[in-house]
Amino acid sequence: MTSHAPVRKVVSLVPSLTEAVAATAPELLAGVTDWCSHPAGLDVPRIGGTKNPDTARIAALAPDLVIANEEENRPADLAALRAAGLDVLVTEVRDLPQAFRELDRVLVRGCGLSRPSWLDDAEAAWREVPAYDPPLTAVVPIWRRPWMVLGRATFAGDLLTRLGVRNLYADHADRYPKIPLDELNARGADLVLLPDEPYRFTADDGPEAFPGMPAALVSGRHLTWYGPSLAAAPGVLRTALEAAVRR
Repeated sequence: MTSHAPVRKVVSLVPSLTEAVAATAPELLAGVTDWCSHPAGLDVPRIGGTKNPDTARIAALAPDLVIANEEENRPADLAALRAAGLDVLVTEVRDLPQAFRELDRVLVRGCGLSRPSWLDDAEAAWREVPAYDPPLTAVVPIWRRPWMVLGRATFAGDLLTRLGVRNLYADHADRYPKIPLDELNARGADLVLLPDEPYRFTADDGPEAFPGMPAALVSGRHLTWYGPSLAAAPGVLRTALEAAVRR
């Protein structure tokens, strides 16, 4: 950010940040992406996807601040917004502590808001999370055709570690490696975690590829979003894991 003027209009290019602003000061939101699904019924102008935002439309909205993420949004789009004279705040999130710091940076320093109580609730929810001991080992696909899984240094992987679930590919050189299905099945994981985003795995689309391996269908919002959903995430994820382990 380069401006110190009061922030009255915000465009969000990240669904989890959209939810964070909406839960704190919804009147600030002037534009959001087509993928911003929470809160339900959000009545705000849509400006395209996270990977293909309409930068001209965003500029026309004349926001005081655009909030983005270095992984979800393309550098070329962010450069175009800056070239149009807009302030762009870009987050980077690799683990839970960093997520909490970045949420504070966006809301308090970026938007000039008071620290919201839901952020305190989210931090409290993760302080004493019961973890599997010994840890479970999991394969965590995020896409199929081709199969892609969580690799190193991911926010979702850090959440799972705190729940006592070790990502089998946490030491892979890539953050989201492509791994053949036969290798995924041959590595001897305790279970497979199948989130409903970015690929929408369901009971009928995903578990059949891992015969004999317990499958946990998990909420992608609670596994990968950093925002108000973090307060409920430990319980939601633990419930899904328990259901799979009991099978």
